[in-house]
Amino acid sequence: MTWFAIWSGRSPERAAVPPAAAPTAAIPDLQRREAEAWAARLPELRTQALRVAATVAMGAHGRRRAGQGDSFWQFRPYRAGDPLRRIDWRRSARGDRLYLREREWESAESFWFWLDRSPSMGYRSHVDWPAKIDRATVLAVATAALLAGSGERIGVLTAAGPVAAGAGTHALDRFLEHLAVADTERSVPPGVILPRFSSVLAFGDTFAPLPDWDRRIAGLSAPGVRGQLVQVVDPGEVRFSYRGRLRIEGLEGEAPELLRRAEDLATAYGERFTSHGEGLAAICERRGWRFRRHATDEPPLRVLLSLYRALNLDRRVAHA
Repeated sequence: MTWFAIWSGRSPERAAVPPAAAPTAAIPDLQRREAEAWAARLPELRTQALRVAATVAMGAHGRRRAGQGDSFWQFRPYRAGDPLRRIDWRRSARGDRLYLREREWESAESFWFWLDRSPSMGYRSHVDWPAKIDRATVLAVATAALLAGSGERIGVLTAAGPVAAGAGTHALDRFLEHLAVADTERSVPPGVILPRFSSVLAFGDTFAPLPDWDRRIAGLSAPGVRGQLVQVVDPGEVRFSYRGRLRIEGLEGEAPELLRRAEDLATAYGERFTSHGEGLAAICERRGWRFRRHATDEPPLRVLLSLYRALNLDRRVAHA
């Protein structure tokens, strides 16, 4: 789904290519070539991602939390249903309440990644800025590297279901292999069933209609499942600064559009773009997800650090 449909207000069905336009049979071949070009850049993008991840890792705190490790983590009050064997009787004897002795978290949980590789992600409005798919890949791979390095289990969401890559030093290579062959050329994540206490990390331009996002996020938001939605956009999509006569050609089968005075659409486009972002944020808040936007003319470090801190905070809240 492209930003063309955002300003035009068209749904994917209404924006379909008419008979007089280029045949849609050429679109799958274009998608295949773009996917091959993206896969060829994966080693370079992996290097960029690891460089950014290393910077974040130097300034980020460890992901200490309750679990099955051997190191003491904290005391917390006993709650109905807690195993009696976990009560710390020495600490409980100091007062009138029962307390459990929790250990530092060492058993891995699962983080499932989805990367939008639909044709609209190949867009960039200036040669000095990366294509959206390249920046989204760097952010996803850097996040996966940080998590795998912390002992977390990472994996990829596919139409056939979640595919695990594991944890540790070799997990990132398996993650990239799964990502390269995953069926991710759609504008919303696939509908899959995830295990309890999973986290979803979705990266894309998020220009699919809001009802589609609402249904899909609702489907992924099972009990104990959290999510992070990262919108990756081009500056030309954030600020409609085009002027004069302009021909717009959609990247996903939309009919071409000729604008005689592109500047006349600036206000309406800005309002629609803002409304779409606010709608996504509202959907995420309602489902217990987090939403953030990143433009490709910004350094990736800021949004990656924000995302990594949010993952740490989510885990502390989940285990409080």
